Amino acid sequence: MTFEQAFLLGLLAAIFALFVWGKWRYDVVAFLALLAATVAGMVPPAEAFLGFGHPATVTVACVLILSRALVNSGAVDLVARTLMPPVKSPSQHVGMLAGIAGALSAVMNNVGALALLMPVALQSAAKVKRAPAVILMPLSFGSILGGLVTLIGTPPNIIIATFRAEIAGAPFSMFDFTPVGGAIAIGGILFVATIGWRLIPKTRRAKLSAHDLFEIEDYISEAQVPKDSKAIGQTLAELGDAAEAHDAVILELIRDKSALATGRRREKVRAGDVLTIESPPDALDKVLATLDLKRVGGAQDRARFLGGDDVIMMEAVVATSSTMAGRTPEALRLQGRRNVNLLAVSRQGRPFRGRLKTFRFRPGDILLLQGDAERVAELMIRFGCLPLAERRLQTGNPQLAVISIGVFAAAVVGASLGLLSLPVALALAAVVMVVLNIVPPRDIYDSVDWPVVVLLGAMIPIGAALNATGTTGLIATALVDVTAGSGPVVLLVLLIVVTMTLSDILNNAATAVVMAPIAMGMAQQLGVNPDCFLMAVAVGASCAFLTPIGHQNNTLILGPGGYHFGDYWRMGLPLEILILLIGVPMLLWIWPL
Repeated sequence: MTFEQAFLLGLLAAIFALFVWGKWRYDVVAFLALLAATVAGMVPPAEAFLGFGHPATVTVACVLILSRALVNSGAVDLVARTLMPPVKSPSQHVGMLAGIAGALSAVMNNVGALALLMPVALQSAAKVKRAPAVILMPLSFGSILGGLVTLIGTPPNIIIATFRAEIAGAPFSMFDFTPVGGAIAIGGILFVATIGWRLIPKTRRAKLSAHDLFEIEDYISEAQVPKDSKAIGQTLAELGDAAEAHDAVILELIRDKSALATGRRREKVRAGDVLTIESPPDALDKVLATLDLKRVGGAQDRARFLGGDDVIMMEAVVATSSTMAGRTPEALRLQGRRNVNLLAVSRQGRPFRGRLKTFRFRPGDILLLQGDAERVAELMIRFGCLPLAERRLQTGNPQLAVISIGVFAAAVVGASLGLLSLPVALALAAVVMVVLNIVPPRDIYDSVDWPVVVLLGAMIPIGAALNATGTTGLIATALVDVTAGSGPVVLLVLLIVVTMTLSDILNNAATAVVMAPIAMGMAQQLGVNPDCFLMAVAVGASCAFLTPIGHQNNTLILGPGGYHFGDYWRMGLPLEILILLIGVPMLLWIWPL
């Protein structure tokens, strides 16, 4: 083993360890690793940032912009609602949702597909009094499985195709992934619809909604301002600051039986006013004493303030790319600066009852927000949270939906027929969407998942260095030696299992970048068709079903479904075994050794 190989193996181990640790975001880890490899001379300085202009990186960015166009035009909403029938049995419900998610994910970003379908799924579950846990994990798995079907369905497929182009001179085409990926997707969706959802723990299936979990009404009280109260003449902002010292929040001021706008923080309190306060029960007396208020009323109308024409209560999930992650409500100043009340937080199905001011948000957390409808919506967009209430259908101009579908289809057909390379075809389609204002210029950069782009741009040169120094060949040799005399089929199974395992703890794009050259090295040593082994990596890298951290979709459903970390393998492990049983024979048939 050379020094270069030892250094890169150590760097790879450090990358994996930091990814699993999760303290730093994966794009930051990958970029630091790129700089380390460049400083150490493993990556030539002139090639350090070529990954950001790599066809795989450009293609992923363009697919994300086109996904936004399909959403903005209302095309995705139209398709989802047209295909969503009245739900009857749980299997029908789960199967239809997972099937729609899989179909959409074949042509658009699967995270975007899940984000669009999740509110529809939750509303449909509420109508039939079905727990979100029953439908959300199958929905997530269905969207991941759908990405296997086409070249643009998931970043690993794009990475594998471009790697083949660099090695063999020609990439995989748009539908080369369809025979194997389609068979796996159909088999997987049938599994989650018939057997998989039954494997979810019964305790998760008993909770009807996140709102039921919060039980927020038990924490709401009304207090009146007496005639001699020291609160008279103080502003809502001043009283709110005093209440926050006891982990309480002033939600509303009622005067003459009318609620004043929640944004009027400078409004001075008068005698006879009634304040609606959200507070832990054991702290309420301290809050009332501090503010010099008198408790009034009871449970007769405690939920009244939660909804209305202007004031709404909204549940939202903290997305993996949200700027709220790692920060506290106090640092974000939700109420003081944005006039939005954070009523409660839930993590992994359990409401948090401690000090909200110092609570650090994580991806997958559920937030219960209350305030002016426009301000709540603005806050969720600003901080990158996903609403769990049904969105309004964007069908104001049906022609835009038809145009966006037509432009997208033209790009796919043009690339499939070889008239244009895939990155160029998708880039042209993205430009058309911007020119037609289907994706306004201000939305272009918001459409792109920049952590994924940075991850790809940083990992591609590292992958090239692993290949150039013979490090991937070294790993391939070790894997071949482990199964010496067992034959290529056993090695193919081992390759998929190793790739699946890595994908369960790492980003799927990073897994594909690392495993593609290893698969090529294994095929070359065995003297077999490398396409079979490359396709095996494409399958394994996209099958992250054992943990909530392997794929963004699994993280997004963690809070809304009330799942625990260990719930995923219950459905995910049988699913991954099924994928092996379907995938290996299909690989050997479609891409014979």
